[in-house]
Amino acid sequence: MPPVDPHSYTDGDHPVTAKAALAFYLDFAASTIHASALLTLSAPHSGDLLLDTRALAVHSASTASDPPSPIPFSLADAADPVLGSALTLTLPPDTTSFLLTFSTSPSASALQWLSPQQTASSLPFVFSQCQSIHARSVFPCHDTPAARITFDLLLNVPTQLSAVAAARHVSRRDPLPSDHRGACDDALWCAPGRIVEEFQMEQSVPPYLFAFAAGGIGFRDLGPRTRVYAEGGDKVLDEAAREFAGVEEMVKVGESLFGPYEWERFDLLVLPPSFPYGGMENPRMVFLTPTVIKGDAAGAQVVAHELAHSWTGNLITNKTNEDFWLNEGFTTYAERRIVEVVQGEERAALNMGIGWRGLNRMMERFKDNMEFTKLKPKMAGIDPDDVYSEVPYEKGFQFLWRIERQIGRPAFDEFLKNYISTFKFKSIDTETFLEFLKTNVSGIENQIDLQLWIEGTGIPPDAMEPESAIYKKICSLAAEFKSGKLPSEDEVADWSGQEWELYLENLPTDVEASQVTSLDERYKLSESRDYEVKVAFLQLAIPTGCRCYFNEVEKCLKQVGRMKYLRPLYSSLARCSGEEKMLAHRIFSEAHEFYHPIARSVAESILSKHG
Repeated sequence: MPPVDPHSYTDGDHPVTAKAALAFYLDFAASTIHASALLTLSAPHSGDLLLDTRALAVHSASTASDPPSPIPFSLADAADPVLGSALTLTLPPDTTSFLLTFSTSPSASALQWLSPQQTASSLPFVFSQCQSIHARSVFPCHDTPAARITFDLLLNVPTQLSAVAAARHVSRRDPLPSDHRGACDDALWCAPGRIVEEFQMEQSVPPYLFAFAAGGIGFRDLGPRTRVYAEGGDKVLDEAAREFAGVEEMVKVGESLFGPYEWERFDLLVLPPSFPYGGMENPRMVFLTPTVIKGDAAGAQVVAHELAHSWTGNLITNKTNEDFWLNEGFTTYAERRIVEVVQGEERAALNMGIGWRGLNRMMERFKDNMEFTKLKPKMAGIDPDDVYSEVPYEKGFQFLWRIERQIGRPAFDEFLKNYISTFKFKSIDTETFLEFLKTNVSGIENQIDLQLWIEGTGIPPDAMEPESAIYKKICSLAAEFKSGKLPSEDEVADWSGQEWELYLENLPTDVEASQVTSLDERYKLSESRDYEVKVAFLQLAIPTGCRCYFNEVEKCLKQVGRMKYLRPLYSSLARCSGEEKMLAHRIFSEAHEFYHPIARSVAESILSKHG
């Protein structure tokens, strides 16, 4: 039978992993995890079973019986550049559980190891980022969102470090020889100066939501079910606590809109600046980039997005990456509903306006391969990281907003709650959603061209640009820039970073260097603390040949590893000829070790594409 997922070796005829008991010895000196995994299947199985791996050294496989018996296994000789290597186990009759021992590679695509010289605490640090298909570089698994797992996790770390995970924290205790199940020898596991942090995840999650971090981590309590954790000491923690002070209110708003919050806690971890995303919605422990701390509570919008995933993405998950819009389109819609209540309709409209510009920009990015402007693209042989874009977020949002406009918000709210309660803790595909939609909203297929929205390329004609007074005013001011008119200080007096971002996103791309420098002389956008504003401005300035901004571009690319910023800046430099292109290659050669492996790979592909 063909695989259940184009990005996994998982065989649809075989049971999948239902539970993992993991013991990890974190070897910071070698940037390696020595590990064991006791895996339990959803049903007994005999014969061959395939698991996903990437760059793992598998040492042994055995039954979970006492005494254990060895299980024959083999790793594919050649690794597929997207899928990694299939691990084939030949299981004895009616096997439900088996034990693997293995080690990760220092180049594991999910992990970033930071030396003490690279951290604010002067202590080593490691964190995982498993989305989309990187859990297989941490432990052998059915690395598809179609296979949800529960897990127990033991992290053996130096005593001066703390660890967190996207799971319930059970205890911090001394290591025991019985803990590791062969991950390493007893002397190493129980060595002086080591401690075990124990976690348990009792609710099923897709493997890409497996997450942990260890380092010099402190915390502040924000509310009855929220803490903010950070590496970087009191200054970062205090700034984060101020930025995210309103999180509990957002959780309550989410519950009023979408139903009970099912994950008990909603904690936040602010990671070092090399974290490749704005946020990652790991249940119980959201991972965040420090760039969302802007000093004006605007970073709460990123938190709103990750919170919304608690219902759409974590509770209901896309079955494959071809259905990614089910995660991100729903979550973008849910985020804007939360923002509308907490921060007002105008703020939500600005958010929508930035998204509309982003969606139109993606049409230009994919003009030579419009497959990736579909809500459900064909992804076989394609690395999801290479085509990660705003399309599933913003086109997915537009589709759901179109349905809301058709049937009215009260009816759509009822539909949404029904959808979440029906499919919670399940992974579904687009076809399942469409059948549920047609069953619960009678005649919708006659009112909206569902096939065009899902399978069509580009932006459907019934998508809609947002309408609001502030949105129209900003777009009008941006249109005047071409004729040389800058916004007055009175006109921008109340602008936050989001208004500036929308303004910059709407400026024409064929502007003169003198216009760019005049704008910056007046408003110092290149020096903005808000990276959304800074990067949008630098992206505008690079094609004009304004070499006076090269220093700011270099600082940005060396200080922050978020792909949202790396992608446009490296692309803008690499598309130029001469000095800009040389600058891009020099900066990458000096900064690449700072980037997470996922971000490093994306930057490499941009530079390779443009020569």
